[in-house]
Amino acid sequence: MFRPCIDLHDGKVKQIVGATLTGDPRTLRTNFVSEKPAEWYAALYRKDGLIGGHAVMLGPGNEGPALAALGAYPGGLQVGGGIRPDNARAWLEAGASHVIVTSWLFREGRFDEERLKAMQNAVGAGRLVLDLSCRLQEGVYRVVTDRFQRFTDLVVNRDTLVRLADSCAEFLVHAVDAEGLTRGMDGPLVTHLAEWCPIPVTYAGGARSLADLETVTRISQGRVDLTIGSALDIFGGTGVRYADCVEFNRRLRASSAGV
Repeated sequence: MFRPCIDLHDGKVKQIVGATLTGDPRTLRTNFVSEKPAEWYAALYRKDGLIGGHAVMLGPGNEGPALAALGAYPGGLQVGGGIRPDNARAWLEAGASHVIVTSWLFREGRFDEERLKAMQNAVGAGRLVLDLSCRLQEGVYRVVTDRFQRFTDLVVNRDTLVRLADSCAEFLVHAVDAEGLTRGMDGPLVTHLAEWCPIPVTYAGGARSLADLETVTRISQGRVDLTIGSALDIFGGTGVRYADCVEFNRRLRASSAGV
């Protein structure tokens, strides 16, 4: 299934090459900056019945737009970026269906089980999404934090996904080295997620055609959802029409319901 997104950077909806989010504006590569506010996209997703999308705050200065998006589609969007136990509940009360957490779960690059428990205590596993966005390092996929720049000790493999599955409702996995490039998905990672994940998971990174959405749905037997960003026409792309993604979801739901 197609999952929509709202990526926020410096208060605007943008599409960014993920690996260039170093904090240095000279290295940042931006594919698209929208003239429309975050709430416009949220209202569009609400109108078209899209669920499970994520609004991610890439750095400071994005809280206002994120709140506006949640206000336009209460209960329809997950929110991530700077989420901690002390602010997570407020985001749910503001309208987020789930909170997405990554960097806070790590101390000096090491995964901290006590911090995961603290997040569960704050919001409950049923409203928690673990962002396991990763990059390939020495033949394994390692979770990266701090705007995708810092490698951690957590490896994305079957054991990790099974172990963490009871701690959250879903996983979100950006293939960081493919993010924003529209050069194709990380096929091996998609295949692994389809084989390993015992709970829902959304993959993002490199999708460039409706055929990619069809492929992910087929090889995962519907267990992996797909986010399409820079290739989408509503984000200035030419590879995928947003209307076609909406229609794909409609047909998939109808098929599942036996209509």
